[in-house]
Amino acid sequence: MKHKDLGRRDFLKKSTAAVFAFTIVPRHVLGGQGYMAPSDQLTKGIIGVGGMGRGHIEYEGTRLLAVCDVDKSHLAQAIAQAGGKIDGYHDFREILMRPDIDIAHIATPPHWHGIIAKMAAESGKDIWCEKPMTRTIGEGIKLVEAVQKHGRMFRLNTWFRFKDQFYGLGTTVKPLKKLVDSGVLGWPLKVTVSGITGYDWKFYWSGLHNLKPMPVPSELDYDFWLGPAPYKPYNPERVHAKFRGYWDYDGGGLGDMGQHYLDPVQYMLGKDDTGPVFIEIDAPQQHYDAVGSWRRITYTYADGCKIVLDGENRDKDAAYIEGPKGKIYKGFRTDIKDVHRLIDSLPDPEPQIMTFSESVRTRKKFALNESNGHRSCSIVNLGIIALRLGRNLKYDPARQVFIDDEGANRLINPPMRGAWKM
Repeated sequence: MKHKDLGRRDFLKKSTAAVFAFTIVPRHVLGGQGYMAPSDQLTKGIIGVGGMGRGHIEYEGTRLLAVCDVDKSHLAQAIAQAGGKIDGYHDFREILMRPDIDIAHIATPPHWHGIIAKMAAESGKDIWCEKPMTRTIGEGIKLVEAVQKHGRMFRLNTWFRFKDQFYGLGTTVKPLKKLVDSGVLGWPLKVTVSGITGYDWKFYWSGLHNLKPMPVPSELDYDFWLGPAPYKPYNPERVHAKFRGYWDYDGGGLGDMGQHYLDPVQYMLGKDDTGPVFIEIDAPQQHYDAVGSWRRITYTYADGCKIVLDGENRDKDAAYIEGPKGKIYKGFRTDIKDVHRLIDSLPDPEPQIMTFSESVRTRKKFALNESNGHRSCSIVNLGIIALRLGRNLKYDPARQVFIDDEGANRLINPPMRGAWKM
Protein backbone atom coordinates (compact mmCIF):
# COMPACT_ATOMS: atom_id res chain seq x y z
CA MET A 1 0.00 0.00 0.00
CA LYS A 2 1.24 3.39 -0.90
CA HIS A 3 -0.21 6.05 1.38
CA LYS A 4 -0.54 9.37 -0.38
CA ASP A 5 -1.17 12.72 1.24
CA LEU A 6 -0.23 15.29 -1.34
CA GLY A 7 -1.07 18.38 0.61
CA ARG A 8 -4.46 20.01 0.75
CA ARG A 9 -3.04 23.50 0.60
CA ASP A 10 -1.45 22.84 -2.79
CA PHE A 11 -4.80 21.72 -4.14
CA LEU A 12 -6.72 24.61 -2.69
CA LYS A 13 -4.41 27.05 -4.42
CA LYS A 14 -5.72 25.72 -7.69
CA SER A 15 -9.19 26.14 -9.12
CA THR A 16 -11.36 23.20 -9.89
CA ALA A 17 -10.94 24.02 -13.57
CA ALA A 18 -7.21 23.75 -13.27
CA VAL A 19 -7.45 20.42 -11.54
CA PHE A 20 -9.46 19.04 -14.44
CA ALA A 21 -7.71 20.88 -17.24
CA PHE A 22 -6.62 17.59 -18.79
CA THR A 23 -8.83 14.84 -20.18
CA ILE A 24 -9.54 11.91 -17.88
CA VAL A 25 -10.41 8.75 -19.78
CA PRO A 26 -11.95 5.91 -17.76
CA ARG A 27 -11.18 2.33 -18.80
CA HIS A 28 -14.67 1.65 -20.09
CA VAL A 29 -14.45 4.49 -22.59
CA LEU A 30 -11.25 3.32 -24.24
CA GLY A 31 -13.12 0.77 -26.34
CA GLY A 32 -15.81 3.21 -27.45
CA GLN A 33 -18.94 4.74 -25.99
CA GLY A 34 -20.38 2.50 -23.28
CA TYR A 35 -17.72 -0.19 -23.78
CA MET A 36 -16.58 -2.42 -20.98
CA ALA A 37 -15.12 -5.87 -21.42
CA PRO A 38 -17.39 -8.44 -19.76
CA SER A 39 -14.41 -9.88 -17.94
CA ASP A 40 -13.42 -6.56 -16.39
CA GLN A 41 -13.89 -6.15 -12.67
CA LEU A 42 -15.35 -2.79 -11.82
CA THR A 43 -13.08 -0.65 -9.69
CA LYS A 44 -14.01 2.00 -7.14
CA GLY A 45 -12.71 4.60 -4.75
CA ILE A 46 -14.56 5.48 -1.55
CA ILE A 47 -14.61 9.14 -0.52
CA GLY A 48 -15.35 9.42 3.18
CA VAL A 49 -14.57 6.32 5.24
CA GLY A 50 -16.32 6.86 8.52
CA GLY A 51 -18.76 4.13 9.52
CA MET A 52 -20.82 4.31 6.33
CA GLY A 53 -17.85 4.34 3.97
CA ARG A 54 -16.11 1.44 5.71
CA GLY A 55 -19.34 -0.51 5.44
CA HIS A 56 -19.08 -0.46 1.64
CA ILE A 57 -15.61 -1.82 1.08
CA GLU A 58 -17.14 -4.90 -0.56
CA TYR A 59 -20.22 -5.08 -2.79
CA GLU A 60 -21.27 -6.49 -6.17
CA GLY A 61 -17.83 -7.90 -6.92
CA THR A 62 -16.24 -4.46 -7.21
CA ARG A 63 -12.56 -3.99 -6.41
CA LEU A 64 -11.51 -1.19 -4.09
CA LEU A 65 -8.43 0.70 -5.26
CA ALA A 66 -8.40 3.78 -3.05
CA VAL A 67 -10.01 5.51 -0.08
CA CYS A 68 -10.04 9.12 1.02
CA ASP A 69 -10.77 10.91 4.28
CA VAL A 70 -9.77 14.14 6.02
CA ASP A 71 -9.53 12.23 9.32
CA LYS A 72 -6.28 10.24 9.50
CA SER A 73 -7.75 7.76 11.97
CA HIS A 74 -10.66 6.94 9.64
CA LEU A 75 -8.25 6.59 6.75
CA ALA A 76 -6.00 4.19 8.65
CA GLN A 77 -8.97 2.07 9.77
CA ALA A 78 -10.27 1.77 6.20
CA ILE A 79 -6.87 0.83 4.78
CA ALA A 80 -6.42 -1.81 7.47
CA GLN A 81 -9.94 -3.18 6.90
CA ALA A 82 -9.21 -3.48 3.17
CA GLY A 83 -6.08 -5.49 3.86
CA GLY A 84 -3.60 -2.66 3.27
CA LYS A 85 -3.41 -3.15 -0.51
CA ILE A 86 -5.04 0.14 -1.48
CA ASP A 87 -4.04 3.78 -1.74
CA GLY A 88 -5.08 6.34 0.85
CA TYR A 89 -5.66 10.01 0.08
CA HIS A 90 -6.39 13.17 1.99
CA ASP A 91 -7.95 15.04 -0.96
CA PHE A 92 -10.88 13.47 -2.84
CA ARG A 93 -9.74 15.04 -6.12
CA GLU A 94 -6.86 12.57 -6.23
CA ILE A 95 -9.35 9.70 -6.53
CA LEU A 96 -11.27 11.52 -9.25
CA MET A 97 -8.10 12.01 -11.28
CA ARG A 98 -7.31 8.30 -11.46
CA PRO A 99 -8.28 6.78 -14.84
CA ASP A 100 -8.25 3.25 -13.41
CA ILE A 101 -11.21 3.94 -11.08
CA ASP A 102 -14.70 3.37 -12.52
CA ILE A 103 -16.97 4.26 -9.57
CA ALA A 104 -16.71 7.09 -7.08
CA HIS A 105 -18.53 6.05 -3.91
CA ILE A 106 -19.44 9.16 -1.92
CA ALA A 107 -19.96 8.57 1.80
CA THR A 108 -19.14 12.00 3.19
CA PRO A 109 -21.53 14.18 5.20
CA PRO A 110 -24.32 15.57 2.96
CA HIS A 111 -22.89 19.07 2.59
CA TRP A 112 -20.19 17.51 0.38
CA HIS A 113 -22.41 15.19 -1.71
CA GLY A 114 -23.33 17.64 -4.47
CA ILE A 115 -19.86 19.09 -5.07
CA ILE A 116 -18.04 15.76 -5.08
CA ALA A 117 -20.67 13.98 -7.19
CA LYS A 118 -20.70 16.76 -9.78
CA MET A 119 -16.90 16.72 -10.01
CA ALA A 120 -16.99 12.93 -10.25
CA ALA A 121 -19.36 13.14 -13.22
CA GLU A 122 -17.10 15.71 -14.87
CA SER A 123 -14.10 13.42 -14.34
CA GLY A 124 -15.79 10.46 -16.06
CA LYS A 125 -16.76 8.47 -12.97
CA ASP A 126 -19.99 6.65 -12.36
CA ILE A 127 -21.37 7.53 -8.96
CA TRP A 128 -22.69 5.64 -5.95
CA CYS A 129 -23.92 8.28 -3.50
CA GLU A 130 -25.21 7.94 0.04
CA LYS A 131 -28.45 9.66 1.09
CA PRO A 132 -29.61 12.35 1.18
CA MET A 133 -28.58 12.99 -2.41
CA THR A 134 -27.81 16.67 -1.83
CA ARG A 135 -28.15 19.14 1.03
CA THR A 136 -29.99 21.71 -1.11
CA ILE A 137 -32.42 21.72 -4.02
CA GLY A 138 -30.06 23.85 -6.10
CA GLU A 139 -27.22 21.37 -5.69
CA GLY A 140 -29.56 18.63 -6.87
CA ILE A 141 -30.54 20.55 -10.01
CA LYS A 142 -26.90 21.10 -10.96
CA LEU A 143 -25.94 17.52 -10.18
CA VAL A 144 -28.69 16.15 -12.44
CA GLU A 145 -27.43 18.38 -15.25
CA ALA A 146 -23.82 17.22 -14.78
CA VAL A 147 -24.61 13.50 -14.61
CA GLN A 148 -26.71 13.66 -17.77
CA LYS A 149 -24.35 15.98 -19.66
CA HIS A 150 -21.42 13.64 -19.09
CA GLY A 151 -23.35 10.41 -19.63
CA ARG A 152 -22.67 8.93 -16.20
CA MET A 153 -24.54 6.27 -14.27
CA PHE A 154 -25.75 7.31 -10.82
CA ARG A 155 -27.24 5.38 -7.91
CA LEU A 156 -28.54 6.70 -4.65
CA ASN A 157 -28.03 4.31 -1.77
CA THR A 158 -31.47 3.57 -0.47
CA TRP A 159 -33.14 0.24 -1.16
CA PHE A 160 -36.81 0.56 -0.31
CA ARG A 161 -38.06 1.61 -3.74
CA PHE A 162 -37.20 -1.73 -5.26
CA LYS A 163 -35.86 -4.30 -2.81
CA ASP A 164 -36.09 -4.21 0.99
CA GLN A 165 -39.25 -4.45 3.07
CA PHE A 166 -40.69 -1.28 4.51
CA TYR A 167 -40.07 -0.90 8.21
CA GLY A 168 -43.54 -1.53 9.55
CA LEU A 169 -45.45 -2.57 6.48
CA GLY A 170 -44.20 -6.14 6.25
CA THR A 171 -43.85 -5.93 2.49
CA THR A 172 -41.73 -4.59 -0.32
CA VAL A 173 -43.03 -1.71 -2.40
CA LYS A 174 -44.10 -3.94 -5.32
CA PRO A 175 -47.56 -5.09 -4.11
CA LEU A 176 -48.34 -1.57 -2.87
CA LYS A 177 -47.39 -0.12 -6.23
CA LYS A 178 -49.62 -2.65 -7.99
CA LEU A 179 -52.59 -1.73 -5.81
CA VAL A 180 -52.07 2.00 -6.27
CA ASP A 181 -51.71 1.67 -10.05
CA SER A 182 -54.85 -0.49 -10.27
CA GLY A 183 -57.04 2.28 -8.85
CA VAL A 184 -58.60 -0.03 -6.26
CA LEU A 185 -57.83 2.52 -3.50
CA GLY A 186 -59.31 5.41 -5.47
CA TRP A 187 -57.72 8.82 -5.90
CA PRO A 188 -56.30 11.07 -4.51
CA LEU A 189 -54.30 9.20 -1.88
CA LYS A 190 -52.93 10.18 1.50
CA VAL A 191 -49.78 8.52 2.86
CA THR A 192 -49.01 8.93 6.57
CA VAL A 193 -45.50 8.28 7.81
CA SER A 194 -45.41 7.88 11.60
CA GLY A 195 -44.78 5.42 14.39
CA ILE A 196 -48.44 4.44 14.12
CA THR A 197 -47.98 3.34 10.50
CA GLY A 198 -44.72 1.52 11.19
CA TYR A 199 -42.08 4.21 10.72
CA ASP A 200 -40.74 5.01 14.18
CA TRP A 201 -37.88 6.99 12.72
CA LYS A 202 -35.48 9.57 14.07
CA PHE A 203 -37.81 12.55 14.13
CA TYR A 204 -36.09 13.51 17.37
CA TRP A 205 -32.57 13.85 15.94
CA SER A 206 -31.62 17.40 16.87
CA GLY A 207 -28.48 19.44 17.44
CA LEU A 208 -27.20 21.10 20.58
CA HIS A 209 -27.27 24.87 21.10
CA ASN A 210 -24.38 27.21 21.84
CA LEU A 211 -21.51 24.81 21.29
CA LYS A 212 -18.25 25.88 22.94
CA PRO A 213 -15.13 26.09 20.77
CA MET A 214 -12.71 23.25 21.42
CA PRO A 215 -9.27 22.30 20.10
CA VAL A 216 -9.31 20.41 16.81
CA PRO A 217 -7.93 16.86 17.14
CA SER A 218 -4.57 16.45 15.44
CA GLU A 219 -5.86 13.68 13.17
CA LEU A 220 -8.69 15.82 11.69
CA ASP A 221 -8.38 18.49 8.99
CA TYR A 222 -11.40 20.40 10.23
CA ASP A 223 -11.17 23.19 7.66
CA PHE A 224 -11.32 20.66 4.83
CA TRP A 225 -14.11 18.76 6.62
CA LEU A 226 -16.14 21.99 6.61
CA GLY A 227 -15.33 22.63 2.95
CA PRO A 228 -18.22 24.65 1.47
CA ALA A 229 -20.02 25.02 4.82
CA PRO A 230 -19.75 28.28 6.80
CA TYR A 231 -16.93 28.37 9.28
CA LYS A 232 -17.97 27.52 12.84
CA PRO A 233 -15.49 26.81 15.64
CA TYR A 234 -14.76 23.13 16.15
CA ASN A 235 -16.79 21.09 18.59
CA PRO A 236 -17.03 17.28 18.44
CA GLU A 237 -20.82 17.56 18.20
CA ARG A 238 -20.43 19.00 14.69
CA VAL A 239 -18.49 16.19 13.07
CA HIS A 240 -18.60 12.52 12.26
CA ALA A 241 -21.67 10.72 13.61
CA LYS A 242 -23.20 13.86 15.17
CA PHE A 243 -23.19 16.33 12.25
CA ARG A 244 -26.81 15.64 11.25
CA GLY A 245 -28.18 17.94 13.92
CA TYR A 246 -26.93 21.14 12.22
CA TRP A 247 -28.36 23.06 9.25
CA ASP A 248 -24.94 23.59 7.69
CA TYR A 249 -24.33 19.87 7.12
CA ASP A 250 -27.71 18.07 7.07
CA GLY A 251 -31.27 18.47 8.36
CA GLY A 252 -31.74 16.50 11.56
CA GLY A 253 -33.91 13.39 11.55
CA LEU A 254 -35.64 14.44 8.33
CA GLY A 255 -32.34 14.85 6.51
CA ASP A 256 -30.98 11.62 7.94
CA MET A 257 -33.80 9.18 7.18
CA GLY A 258 -36.31 11.15 5.13
CA GLN A 259 -35.23 9.99 1.69
CA HIS A 260 -35.35 6.36 2.82
CA TYR A 261 -39.03 6.69 3.65
CA LEU A 262 -40.22 9.25 1.12
CA ASP A 263 -38.64 7.90 -2.06
CA PRO A 264 -40.84 4.77 -2.22
CA VAL A 265 -43.89 6.95 -1.55
CA GLN A 266 -42.95 9.14 -4.50
CA TYR A 267 -42.60 6.00 -6.64
CA MET A 268 -45.93 4.54 -5.52
CA LEU A 269 -47.78 7.77 -6.22
CA GLY A 270 -46.20 8.16 -9.67
CA LYS A 271 -44.50 11.45 -8.75
CA ASP A 272 -40.98 10.77 -10.08
CA ASP A 273 -41.07 13.80 -12.36
CA THR A 274 -42.74 16.33 -10.10
CA GLY A 275 -43.09 17.49 -6.49
CA PRO A 276 -45.56 18.93 -3.99
CA VAL A 277 -47.07 22.38 -4.52
CA PHE A 278 -47.81 23.17 -0.87
CA ILE A 279 -45.78 22.42 2.27
CA GLU A 280 -47.34 22.94 5.71
CA ILE A 281 -45.22 22.96 8.85
CA ASP A 282 -46.18 22.55 12.51
CA ALA A 283 -43.08 22.94 14.66
CA PRO A 284 -41.50 25.05 17.42
CA GLN A 285 -39.32 27.97 16.37
CA GLN A 286 -35.93 26.70 15.27
CA HIS A 287 -32.45 27.67 16.44
CA TYR A 288 -30.24 29.48 13.91
CA ASP A 289 -27.58 26.73 14.03
CA ALA A 290 -29.03 23.53 15.43
CA VAL A 291 -31.95 21.60 13.95
CA GLY A 292 -34.83 21.15 16.39
CA SER A 293 -37.82 18.88 16.65
CA TRP A 294 -41.08 19.25 14.78
CA ARG A 295 -44.61 17.95 15.10
CA ARG A 296 -46.00 17.62 11.60
CA ILE A 297 -45.12 18.28 7.96
CA THR A 298 -47.78 17.93 5.27
CA TYR A 299 -47.02 17.89 1.54
CA THR A 300 -49.84 18.42 -0.95
CA TYR A 301 -49.58 17.74 -4.70
CA ALA A 302 -51.45 19.48 -7.48
CA ASP A 303 -53.82 16.50 -7.88
CA GLY A 304 -54.72 16.43 -4.18
CA CYS A 305 -52.44 13.61 -3.06
CA LYS A 306 -50.87 14.18 0.35
CA ILE A 307 -47.88 12.93 2.32
CA VAL A 308 -48.17 13.50 6.07
CA LEU A 309 -45.14 13.22 8.36
CA ASP A 310 -46.68 12.82 11.79
CA GLY A 311 -43.75 13.33 14.14
CA GLU A 312 -45.79 13.12 17.35
CA ASN A 313 -48.01 10.16 16.34
CA ARG A 314 -51.07 12.37 16.57
CA ASP A 315 -53.27 10.26 14.28
CA LYS A 316 -53.78 7.15 16.41
CA ASP A 317 -55.80 5.22 13.81
CA ALA A 318 -53.90 6.40 10.72
CA ALA A 319 -53.57 4.15 7.71
CA TYR A 320 -50.28 4.11 5.84
CA ILE A 321 -52.10 4.58 2.53
CA GLU A 322 -55.64 5.90 2.45
CA GLY A 323 -57.87 6.49 -0.54
CA PRO A 324 -61.62 7.06 -1.02
CA LYS A 325 -62.09 3.33 -1.74
CA GLY A 326 -59.70 1.60 0.65
CA LYS A 327 -56.95 1.72 3.27
CA ILE A 328 -53.71 -0.14 4.01
CA TYR A 329 -52.38 -0.17 7.58
CA LYS A 330 -49.20 -1.18 9.37
CA GLY A 331 -48.46 -4.88 8.90
CA PHE A 332 -50.36 -4.82 5.57
CA ARG A 333 -53.75 -4.91 7.26
CA THR A 334 -56.38 -3.64 4.83
CA ASP A 335 -60.09 -3.28 4.27
CA ILE A 336 -59.70 -4.42 0.65
CA LYS A 337 -61.43 -7.79 0.12
CA ASP A 338 -59.22 -10.69 -1.01
CA VAL A 339 -56.27 -8.33 -1.32
CA HIS A 340 -53.60 -10.96 -1.91
CA ARG A 341 -55.60 -12.66 -4.65
CA LEU A 342 -56.14 -9.25 -6.22
CA ILE A 343 -52.42 -8.45 -6.07
CA ASP A 344 -51.57 -11.74 -7.77
CA SER A 345 -53.95 -10.89 -10.61
CA LEU A 346 -52.50 -7.44 -11.28
CA PRO A 347 -49.65 -6.74 -13.72
CA ASP A 348 -46.20 -6.13 -12.28
CA PRO A 349 -44.64 -2.65 -12.42
CA GLU A 350 -42.15 -1.94 -15.18
CA PRO A 351 -38.86 -3.79 -14.59
CA GLN A 352 -35.97 -1.82 -13.09
CA ILE A 353 -32.22 -2.34 -12.88
CA MET A 354 -31.62 -3.13 -9.24
CA THR A 355 -27.88 -3.83 -9.32
CA PHE A 356 -25.59 -0.87 -9.89
CA SER A 357 -22.85 -2.93 -11.52
CA GLU A 358 -25.39 -3.94 -14.18
CA SER A 359 -26.22 -0.28 -14.74
CA VAL A 360 -22.54 0.59 -15.16
CA ARG A 361 -21.89 -2.28 -17.56
CA THR A 362 -25.00 -1.81 -19.70
CA ARG A 363 -25.10 2.03 -19.47
CA LYS A 364 -28.80 1.82 -18.54
CA LYS A 365 -30.20 3.86 -15.66
CA PHE A 366 -30.34 2.38 -12.19
CA ALA A 367 -33.75 2.14 -10.49
CA LEU A 368 -32.99 5.07 -8.17
CA ASN A 369 -30.96 7.46 -10.25
CA GLU A 370 -30.09 11.15 -10.41
CA SER A 371 -33.52 12.23 -11.75
CA ASN A 372 -35.97 10.48 -9.44
CA GLY A 373 -33.44 10.67 -6.59
CA HIS A 374 -33.35 14.45 -6.94
CA ARG A 375 -37.14 14.62 -6.75
CA SER A 376 -37.37 12.53 -3.58
CA CYS A 377 -34.47 14.45 -2.04
CA SER A 378 -36.32 17.66 -2.90
CA ILE A 379 -39.28 16.47 -0.80
CA VAL A 380 -36.86 16.23 2.13
CA ASN A 381 -35.30 19.61 1.43
CA LEU A 382 -38.69 21.30 1.00
CA GLY A 383 -39.63 20.13 4.48
CA ILE A 384 -36.30 21.29 5.90
CA ILE A 385 -36.72 24.77 4.40
CA ALA A 386 -40.27 25.08 5.78
CA LEU A 387 -39.04 23.93 9.18
CA ARG A 388 -36.07 26.29 9.16
CA LEU A 389 -38.20 29.30 8.19
CA GLY A 390 -41.16 28.34 10.35
CA ARG A 391 -43.81 28.96 7.69
CA ASN A 392 -45.90 27.24 5.06
CA LEU A 393 -44.58 27.36 1.50
CA LYS A 394 -45.95 27.31 -2.04
CA TYR A 395 -43.73 25.57 -4.57
CA ASP A 396 -43.61 25.31 -8.35
CA PRO A 397 -42.20 21.81 -9.07
CA ALA A 398 -41.79 22.48 -12.79
CA ARG A 399 -39.61 25.58 -12.30
CA GLN A 400 -38.30 24.29 -8.93
CA VAL A 401 -38.77 27.63 -7.18
CA PHE A 402 -40.96 28.90 -4.35
CA ILE A 403 -43.85 31.19 -5.18
CA ASP A 404 -43.74 34.72 -3.72
CA ASP A 405 -41.14 33.83 -1.06
CA GLU A 406 -37.73 35.40 -1.54
CA GLY A 407 -36.40 34.03 1.74
CA ALA A 408 -37.23 30.45 0.82
CA ASN A 409 -35.75 30.87 -2.65
CA ARG A 410 -32.47 32.02 -1.11
CA LEU A 411 -32.21 28.62 0.58
CA ILE A 412 -32.40 26.81 -2.77
CA ASN A 413 -28.86 27.96 -3.58
CA PRO A 414 -27.24 29.23 -0.39
CA PRO A 415 -23.69 30.58 -0.76
CA MET A 416 -20.70 28.28 -0.36
CA ARG A 417 -17.52 29.13 1.51
CA GLY A 418 -14.32 30.07 -0.25
CA ALA A 419 -13.66 28.77 -3.75
CA TRP A 420 -16.09 25.84 -3.48
CA LYS A 421 -19.00 25.95 -5.88
CA MET A 422 -21.35 23.76 -7.87
